[in-house]
This record gives sequence, C-alpha cells and structure tokens, in this order.
Amino acid sequence: KKFVEERELVVMIMVDVSRSSKFATEGVLKNQLAAEISSLLALSAIRNNDKVGLIVFTDKIEKFIPPRKGTKHVLRVIREVLYFKPENNKTNINHALDYLNKVTTRKTISFLISDYLTDEGQDSLKKSLSAANKRHDLIAITLNDPREQNLPDCGLITLEDAETGQTVVIDSSDKNIRKTFFKLNQERIVKRKELFRMCGVDFIDISTDMSYSDEIVKFFLKRRKRIRR
Repeated sequence: KKFVEERELVVMIMVDVSRSSKFATEGVLKNQLAAEISSLLALSAIRNNDKVGLIVFTDKIEKFIPPRKGTKHVLRVIREVLYFKPENNKTNINHALDYLNKVTTRKTISFLISDYLTDEGQDSLKKSLSAANKRHDLIAITLNDPREQNLPDCGLITLEDAETGQTVVIDSSDKNIRKTFFKLNQERIVKRKELFRMCGVDFIDISTDMSYSDEIVKFFLKRRKRIRR
C-alpha cells in the first residue's frame, strides 16, 4: 500500500463535483466513488507523513483547503469530499488547473478526479494539462459508468445532459442508434487518452462497477517499476 517512497511530499486532491458526478447505473455514484478514492489518497498521504490539500471544483472553485499534515486535517479533507454540496453544475477543468498553479508554491503530486465530461476544447485542455504537468506530477483519475458507453435495448428512453439539464428522447431498441452511441463514446474515450498521453499525464481509468483500490495499486506498482528503469 506504499505508493510513494519520498518523504515530505505535498499531495493535492482535486475533485470534480459537477452535476454529472451524481450519476450511476451500476455500483456507486461517481461522487461517492470520488469520495472513497480521495479518502484512500488522503490516508495514504498521512501515513507517509506528507501534506495533503484539497480543491473541490465545478466550473468554479467551490472549496480550497491548503495542504497540511495531521490526522485532524486529513479527516477534515475527507469530510469535505464526502458531504460537500456544490453551488454550480458544470465543469471547468482548465480553471481548476490554473487555480492549482496559483495556490501552490512548490511541486506537488496532484490527483485530478473527474469524469472529464466537459465542453472545453481539446486545445485549451491540452494547454492547461501540459502547463500543470510541467510544474507538478499530475495524475488523472477518470470515473466512468458502463452505461455511458452501452445503451440498453429497452425502447424509448430519455437522455439528459447531466450538466445542462437538456434532454432528448431516443429509441434504444434501434440497433443503429445503439451502435452510434457506442461509437461516439469510444471516440471520446480514445481522444481523452490521447490527450493525456500528448500532455505526458499519467492516468487511471476507474469504473463505478469495479474495485478502484485494485486499479490504483496496479497503477502505482507499474509506475514505480517504470521509474526505476
């Protein structure tokens, strides 16, 4: 369970609490999953005697807790993630990354936890991700739900944009519609991974129906082997 070997690190946990984080069809809600992952990271930081801070964001910075040490501080971080009620619904990752660079005076290990469902352009995201990763060790944790890729065959259904509230009715029994839906979402995932790779950002894909702890441990073991080469 030891993720990092260095001491006196600063760990920043950045959590997207936009409206789309309150979605799930299998397992837990994305925001519950984000809270559990954040708790794991925060507790790991305190075990390593590291400082841990928190940025909670939507399309604005909803909450900032400066990095500190101590059990009491970490419990506050965990409590904020578990029970925080955001004011806004949309997502602005660029703004969150810019804010990270403004409020941190030294290099951090920063975990950006989000479903990355945003209307921000690839170019602007590339610029922000690259800039943040040059200054920090940025790790993207992507939260996914199985139904975001595969529509069920169950007739007419209403799809709602979780962040804008806009709705559309589609016939999910239409095979072509299901194929198109799957294709579009696969393309979105591929583009997201390509974006991370172009920016040199390591990432962990986590689904609401899987064991997040196993995926995180595998990621850090693989990363440690790569760094030692």
